[in-house]
Amino acid sequence: MSVVFVSGPSKPTQGQVEDATGSKITKHGGSSDQRRLDCGREDYLSDVSIILPVHNAERWLDQCLESVLDQDFQGSMQLSVFNDASKDNSMNIIEKWQTKLVKKGIHVIIGGHESAWPKGVGFAKNQAVAQSFGRFLCFLDADDVMMPQRVRVQYDAALALPHCVIGCQVKREPEGSTERYTRWINNLTQEQLLTQVFTSHGPTIIMPTWFCSRQWFDSIGKFDESGKGVPEDLLFFYEVIRKGGGMFRVDRCLLVYRYHSEAATHAVLEETIWKERVGFLEERVLNDWPSFTIWNAGKQGRKLYRCLSAANQKKVVSFCDVDQSKITKGIYTYEESKIKPKPQIPICHFMEARPPFIICVKLDLTGGGFEENLNSLKLKEGVDYYHFS
Repeated sequence: MSVVFVSGPSKPTQGQVEDATGSKITKHGGSSDQRRLDCGREDYLSDVSIILPVHNAERWLDQCLESVLDQDFQGSMQLSVFNDASKDNSMNIIEKWQTKLVKKGIHVIIGGHESAWPKGVGFAKNQAVAQSFGRFLCFLDADDVMMPQRVRVQYDAALALPHCVIGCQVKREPEGSTERYTRWINNLTQEQLLTQVFTSHGPTIIMPTWFCSRQWFDSIGKFDESGKGVPEDLLFFYEVIRKGGGMFRVDRCLLVYRYHSEAATHAVLEETIWKERVGFLEERVLNDWPSFTIWNAGKQGRKLYRCLSAANQKKVVSFCDVDQSKITKGIYTYEESKIKPKPQIPICHFMEARPPFIICVKLDLTGGGFEENLNSLKLKEGVDYYHFS
């Protein structure tokens, strides 16, 4: 295994607490005081807590919760649901399935609030984690469906790799949607789980497949709770890397990953993600490089250059490309610069360029042409180049 870098239900209780904003949060199904006591001793009440944030998910919840019921995991399991101000029939569906789950020995705890507006995915995930009491955390989105083996297989991997985020391969539904993205999710090598963290695709292990120890999660910190428009999973993923965490993907399809127009990811602006990516690239790579070449003299490459810090702009020795019209032009002038004379960056053919490279060419879009050009240079990813596409 290569890596880059756990009884029955307890007696239910219920009540209300107030969060930092004064909103009443209802919780029932388990004692958080007991959880904190036991987790402090590493004497957990359940092996695994499935973390399920819910907001207006009535269309998908039956299939999602049925997949929890169908898990073949033989250890103790808990479902921790946090309802983030749903206005549809979500709570009735959850309560219907609670009876079935408890009969199978799966402890269920349900929290939530009835404010006028949801507080966001980050908040709901944090609340679901806080009210749970499993040794390991299995994250699940309300619109997705787990294969029966998911908890068992990822639990075994997490036991062996306690400081890793464990992911898995996925089946996209509807079939054929986001084909490039799905290929990327499922086919990254274990090494690329860390080298391709700067691309526009986001986390190399996607959030709905995350599985990790509670102890490791707590050492990283909470999800960002700023709300709608914030890529809380990407920010948490970056923090895992900053703290030396590993990434491991189980190469089995253990989740049906739905694509639809109501998904929370669509609320995050591309420009927001771009700024986070650039900042992380500078922090993790460019600040340590004395010089580098940007592969792509077109729109994306020039945008990256303009967004870099002044110190890292000075390190760019050239742009490279295969487009003869760009190469013939010979120079990119940074017209928006306040520096005089304005910076001018040479443009050359990729065969004449000097590594290391930051590559701003999208993968899997040129019929293999770009990949063939890159492979011809015999470079090592994560040393001689990183993808930023």
